[in-house]
Amino acid sequence: MGKEGRRPLSTAALRSLLGLVQRVKGRKKVPPEKALENAGARSATMRTTMDTWVLWLLLLPSLVQYPQPVGNGLDEVTRLRMEVRAKLQEEEKIHLQREVEQLVLLKQGVLAWGDLLSSARQHWQLWALAGLLLLLLALWYMWRKGSLRTEEQGEAHDGVNEEEVENVHAHEEDFGNEDEGDNEMEVEEDDKFRDRADNFGRIIMERVQWPVQDLQGGCMWTRTLMEHFAIYFRRVLSNSFYPVLQGAIGVGSAFEGWSPREQDVVYQVLIPMTPPRGHSFHLELGTAWQRRLRNFHIRVQQECTCTSEQQGEHMLCFLHHPEEELRRHQDPSLLHTLCTGSYLDVEKTARWFYQLVRAIWPALLESHSWHLVLLPPRRSCQFKVTNGRESYRIEILFGLRQGNSDVFVSSQPRQAHTSSTIWPESYAVAEMKFFRYIARQAPPDSLHLKCLQFFTRLQLGLGFSTYTIKTIVMHLLSILPASQWRRRHFVSRLMDISESLRTCVERRRLNHFIVGNQRLPEGIRLPPEVLMARSRNLFHDLVMDPVAHSQAMNQYMDLQHWFKRILRNEQPLSTAALRSLLGLVQRVKGRKKVPPEKALENAGARSATMRTI
Repeated sequence: MGKEGRRPLSTAALRSLLGLVQRVKGRKKVPPEKALENAGARSATMRTTMDTWVLWLLLLPSLVQYPQPVGNGLDEVTRLRMEVRAKLQEEEKIHLQREVEQLVLLKQGVLAWGDLLSSARQHWQLWALAGLLLLLLALWYMWRKGSLRTEEQGEAHDGVNEEEVENVHAHEEDFGNEDEGDNEMEVEEDDKFRDRADNFGRIIMERVQWPVQDLQGGCMWTRTLMEHFAIYFRRVLSNSFYPVLQGAIGVGSAFEGWSPREQDVVYQVLIPMTPPRGHSFHLELGTAWQRRLRNFHIRVQQECTCTSEQQGEHMLCFLHHPEEELRRHQDPSLLHTLCTGSYLDVEKTARWFYQLVRAIWPALLESHSWHLVLLPPRRSCQFKVTNGRESYRIEILFGLRQGNSDVFVSSQPRQAHTSSTIWPESYAVAEMKFFRYIARQAPPDSLHLKCLQFFTRLQLGLGFSTYTIKTIVMHLLSILPASQWRRRHFVSRLMDISESLRTCVERRRLNHFIVGNQRLPEGIRLPPEVLMARSRNLFHDLVMDPVAHSQAMNQYMDLQHWFKRILRNEQPLSTAALRSLLGLVQRVKGRKKVPPEKALENAGARSATMRTI
């Protein structure tokens, strides 16, 4: 068959073939209406195709023998196939690129979270340390806030300038509402509050006219004088049967560093005594009442000295030699000189010491430039020495030490009327040592002695004893740190003293500071019976007497009135007003009449205390 007889594939056949390829690959969906059109086209194409296949079978031998070069029709088919393949490849490439981009993004996210978790694991210790520091900071802030509130707690608005108090309380409220995390603001506000409190304490201190006193110089002069006396005491009493006098110990307010008196300060010293040769001292407690008050008798007992006599001391034994021989050859026994019965007499001892001081004074170096004035003795030996410029008043007390402790039985009375054979237990040495301990612990600008001096001078003539105020201050000193007695705490500490006094009067109880106190500093030594004893109530009389309790409450109100007047910076009362107030106080007390001259002296002391700037 010739070339002319071969028919090329029609366009319809090619299109049908292309559609078949698309359906097989499943890459492209055809719309329904397009599908119907394609179906009709395929039906026509099928008929044509059948004819074409017959024709191909007839022409196959000739095609094998004579291959026909690719013409324009075949080029178009190839081009369409290539376009279809390129399109499919392009779609596949786009699909693959999208998947790659998604995988890259997912991988980057996973890596980011992995890095973050790894960093957190590496730095967990730093986070833990930061949390611990924040916790400690919060705890310190809470403690600091509570501490400041405790220091400034009290009813300050009752006794100070209204504007200053409002400022202080406003600052306390602001301070209480501060943010715990704002440390810089807290420090700044704390400094402002301290400056304000310090300035307020300075103003209150300037309102009081403090006495000009050189207590340290007076104490040193007194010690020196007593050392000179001790030299002659040993010489005069070396071969006698009077008590052996030991070195003097400074006691009382002056040796504690303060004084309730503006002038005429009393320097007290306690001279321990030991029994002379051939004698011994024995402490005895009397009735139940005396045991409760710890009032002692000193029983003097003669001891055998026959062994000492054989050793060549040239002393006759009081127990084994006839009285006639003793009277001719030996001084009398202590029982016949300073005793009443078998007990050592306080008043006889004071008179004996009075004579001893008067006899020794001319031999002292001080007698050349100082003038001695002896005061009438009762239970102590008191005298004044002056040189025209200076004057010192000295009181000598006598006592027996209990064992190796700081507790004595002394001649100092506790009540107005004390029997001459009663020797009350004295804690003056222990209290002096306590104030020395506080002085070593306190900062140089501590005002604890100013607080004590303020109230002891304020209560003159109002019924409360100086020892009551001193006991309250000692209790506060043992509770509050020494650093909280500076000038910025001055008003707060004064209010603490006033509030403590009110509470003790209301409850009718004020515990003795020494008796039964097992928390004293290490250097203060107490005998076991004092250390383990039940604390003594200094307000026992208020428990037993309701009238006395009512009077004590009225006396506290009077003291509180004077206290507020000083803090409010009011003008001092006139002399007439002082007389009227003192008369009212005496009527309320109804127990003890104060002489007019003494009342005026006390009133003048309070008036001086209340002098303002």
